[in-house]
Amino acid sequence: MICPSPAVPPVCAEPPLPQSADAAEDPNGCSRLYGWPFWNTYVACTLVNVAYAILFRYADFVAVAGGTELNLGWIVGVGMVGSVLARFSLGAAIDQRGPRLVWFVSLGAFAACCFAHLAVTRCDGLAVYFLRVVYCTSIAGIFGAATTFISGRVSITRMAEIVGIFGTSGFLGMMLGAQVGDLLVASRTPDRWIVDQMFLAAGALGLAAMPFAWLATRKCIAPLRQDRTRVLTLLRMHQPGFVLAVGVATGAALSLPQTFLRTYAADLHITRISVFFTVVAVTAVITRIADRRIVHRVGLTRMIFAGIALMALAQVLYLVVRREWDLVFPGLSYGVAQAILYPMIAAVGTGTFPVHSRGLGITLVLAAFDVGQLIGAPAAGGILHVSRLVGLPGYPTLFVAMAAMLTVVGVFYWWTLRPKASLVRSLDLPVILPFPRSETPRPSAPGVTRSDPAAAAVLPAIGRPHSGNSRSTAEVPR
Repeated sequence: MICPSPAVPPVCAEPPLPQSADAAEDPNGCSRLYGWPFWNTYVACTLVNVAYAILFRYADFVAVAGGTELNLGWIVGVGMVGSVLARFSLGAAIDQRGPRLVWFVSLGAFAACCFAHLAVTRCDGLAVYFLRVVYCTSIAGIFGAATTFISGRVSITRMAEIVGIFGTSGFLGMMLGAQVGDLLVASRTPDRWIVDQMFLAAGALGLAAMPFAWLATRKCIAPLRQDRTRVLTLLRMHQPGFVLAVGVATGAALSLPQTFLRTYAADLHITRISVFFTVVAVTAVITRIADRRIVHRVGLTRMIFAGIALMALAQVLYLVVRREWDLVFPGLSYGVAQAILYPMIAAVGTGTFPVHSRGLGITLVLAAFDVGQLIGAPAAGGILHVSRLVGLPGYPTLFVAMAAMLTVVGVFYWWTLRPKASLVRSLDLPVILPFPRSETPRPSAPGVTRSDPAAAAVLPAIGRPHSGNSRSTAEVPR
């Protein structure tokens, strides 16, 4: 793989892929690209995403257990610590053992974790933090293994497309799971039995995903044994640069509605939040289908800038919400932004990694999103807590701060790309090389008419000089 400096997002020239991969990537070969393994994986991840969306009401569990928004932020943030630390081991395990084993172990851990929440009665003990770590780690393993399995035989350009289409399973699951959560909780005051129903449903869906994961990977061949390169060495060699910071900022923004929309709606006396997630899901699916070919014309980097701008706009639009149906406005912007950012950041972030280490590359990108949640959830809880202590409105302060952070990250990302852009432009311009001058010009030969002297010779910046131009053919003062 021939890549530029890893400090900038890649424009890589990959080695030729196997013939089977080429056939799968042919735009006319969609039956191979989107065959039964793809759709079984799609159904398995949709079921897990439904379970994940049901637990968007995790705030109700914390409230029933006697906690506050500050406790909620810390529990979610600490849970992401385990996910971030485990992701690199998961990435190495996927590359060494294959995605099938990691996928099944993660599904089992997810279901067990959901069922174990039935025994937790306090939100200030070690048990709730431990289970949240297991929950986040299992989610990381499920989606890391599934994404690696789906994207394993496609190039980086087609990877943005297939990850985008595959990611619609998340939006479909989000829409269905939010409806189920509202059905279980919204019409009643949350109590212990209602919260237990949420975890029972989520655990059952995790178990239901296992047969589809088995069908998807039943012909999966374990990878050949390779020399074990240290994870830190691979990361140092192939790290993609500042785009990871964009992933962190995006993860922080994505964590807000999943964690705090329930409490924000309660402050506004809104009982149902499924409207927001339904709008997000429908908008995101339409966007993913529409931009399958746009990325080939616009480019990954410009799409990332558009996604950052729309995500910042969504934070501002939260401020106009007064009624349940006002959630449509931030939902539209949020849905388009999420549909754009995840596959584009995944494609750019994994572009510096060779094919046999793509599992680690995908894991690194997902870890960046997790770090965003790790930082964003406790920071959001702290902003809400402190702003109310000093007399500021809590949620408006939070949304404005998030929009400002996204804007700053977008500006810095643009700034990191400027040296590369100016270098590329300079390669297309000629270089002016003036000849040295002496104080007294050499007299011309008899019978030769002196033309107007050329002050400089223009040579191409790249490539060999034209024939006869290795020396100046015009007589100039020397």
